[in-house]
Formats: sequence, structure tokens, C-alpha cells
Amino acid sequence: MKWLTVARDLKRRKARERNGLFVVEGVRTVEELAGSPLIIEAALVTARAAAELRAGAVVQALAARGVPVAEVTDAEFESAADTEHPQGLLAIARQPRHTFDALAPGDTARLLVLDAIQDPGNVGVLVRTAAALGAAAVVALPGTVDVWNAKVVRSGAGTQFRFPVIEASLEELLAYLDRHGIALWGTAAGGTSVDDVVAPARLAIAVGNEGAGLSDALRARCSTVVSLPMAPGVESLNVAVAAGITLFATRP
Repeated sequence: MKWLTVARDLKRRKARERNGLFVVEGVRTVEELAGSPLIIEAALVTARAAAELRAGAVVQALAARGVPVAEVTDAEFESAADTEHPQGLLAIARQPRHTFDALAPGDTARLLVLDAIQDPGNVGVLVRTAAALGAAAVVALPGTVDVWNAKVVRSGAGTQFRFPVIEASLEELLAYLDRHGIALWGTAAGGTSVDDVVAPARLAIAVGNEGAGLSDALRARCSTVVSLPMAPGVESLNVAVAAGITLFATRP
């Protein structure tokens, strides 16, 4: 079966990059996908899932869009699934291609820059948080986990289906920021307290790798490095939590 083979192959990053496709798994996330503008190539469903009310309604919504839906056995589905306890429904969609050329900042703008963030769950939450706090886009620099990894998509709860995530080099990011007069700030322990700075109208905030922090190359280009004031005895926060607080504290 073609689409079962494709779904299995898309568990690998190289296959996702080569084909420009990604897998969306789980009833809630496929439901979000079905209501999005993305191109959906196909879906796989088990008989058990198709018989359930919510999953069955999602299958009908996909079919109404003209998406081919193939029924597979539980064993076949598990061979393509990324989750430990799959819900029996997944879809294969085409990755949207977001670029800086299509991103025109307003008088006030916020970007969130991911510098080699490795945990897929963190990346999904970072994307969702940036969208919720009014950022214009997320920029994923090299070394960051594939933003179309199935766990990233699930933890982002479908945010990526409508919100721009741009994969770019540091040079491409810096050229865009210079072109539009957008300041670049980094986040790191020991930086200036976010309580003691005034954020510019246009600002990109960079968060670094969970263990190593910001790369030397990016940190060297930051005009300011900020940190969050924390109670004694607390050394750090999860990167997604810290990014959310920093975005909120520096909102225009």
C-alpha cells in the first residue's frame, strides 16, 4: 500500500526533507489539519478508530476534502505510528514553505529564534507559545530538531498549520534583521534582568540549546543578552517556559 509505505518512510528526517511531506498523528491534531489550508495527500485509519465518533467525523471531513483515506490493520498502523499508544488515525500533508521574503514586519514586531534546540517537545511548545504571544514567526537555525518531526507537530497542537516557522541559516537571519531594523537579543543566565531593559518596537529574541545555551556565533551578534530574575536556589527554567516569560515581559 503506497501511503502506508510513505508514512513509514516519513519517520526519517531525510525522507521528510526529500519529499516535502510530514505526518500528523492523533485525532485532535488531524482534526486541526483538516480545518487548515495545508495540502493533505492521504490519511490512514484503523477500523477501530473509524468506528469512534470523533475520529469518524474527522475521516468524513478529510473525505469531503477529497483526501484518499485508506483503512489499515492495527499492526500496519503501529508500524507507521510514532506514538507509543497510537489512536489509529494519521494524515500525510505537504510542508508549507515559509521564507523571509513573505514576512513583512509591522511597526512593532516580535520574532522567536531557536538556536539548536534539540528536544522536539520543547520546539513544539516554543512554536505554540510564540504564536499565542503575538510573534510574527519562529526562526529555526541549524542544529534545531526538524520542525516537521511528528512529536514537534503534536506538541505544537497544530499551530504550525497556520503559523510561519522559517528554517534559515544565521547569515540569512542576520541579513533579514538588518534589512528591517530588527534588534537581536539573546537569553542566558547572567544577562541583564529583563526587568531592567526597555524592548525596542522590533525585536528578535533568541533562545539557545537546552544544555549549551546560545552558540558563540549568535551570541556575538546580540546587542543585548537578558535573563529572568529568579528566586535564590533556582538556577534555570525549561527553555520553553523561559521563552514564554521573556516574550510576555518584552511584548510591545
